[in-house]
Amino acid sequence: MTFDLRIAVVCSSNQNRSMEAHAVLSKKGFKVRSFGSGNQVKLPGPAQDKPNVYDFGTTYEEMYKDLLSKDKNLYTQNGILHMLDRNRRLKSCPERFQLCYEQFDVVFTVEERVYDQVVEELSLRTPVDNTTAHIINIDVQDNHEEATIGAFLICEMALMMAQSTDLDNDIDELLQEFENKAERPLLHTIAFQ
Repeated sequence: MTFDLRIAVVCSSNQNRSMEAHAVLSKKGFKVRSFGSGNQVKLPGPAQDKPNVYDFGTTYEEMYKDLLSKDKNLYTQNGILHMLDRNRRLKSCPERFQLCYEQFDVVFTVEERVYDQVVEELSLRTPVDNTTAHIINIDVQDNHEEATIGAFLICEMALMMAQSTDLDNDIDELLQEFENKAERPLLHTIAFQ
């Protein structure tokens, strides 16, 4: 089954949370793209204050090889190589949301700071045809387990939205129903594109 909703999922570095949701939504038949909203792509390093930093556009393959050569054991143990392996099967490299001008029906974000960056970016753009984009934030901690849970929550919300015949009219009710069921607060706003 395929769905007509055009979906974007945005986290900070387009690595863990957005890519896990991208994988789940894609398997369910959604038209989905994933992005990061930060200035650079950051992955955990050997210490908290020593992250691995890459530019957007650096391929997942290049990151994989780089970390493999730096410390195969560390990056295998902490799951980063496994995550990069999944990512490179979905697309070639992390993409920055601010550089994409494609229109989406729904933009999911996974933390308030990212939500604010997406809302700000869309508010600065001149609308093309005034179609609405629903920007929805579901807080998801940046670890592998939470990314999996978050991806299923985002997918569940997307399925509810896909079944609506009038999303703009039904959105408030759907969000309320989802919030009660998932017991997670949501942020929502509309942007015109």
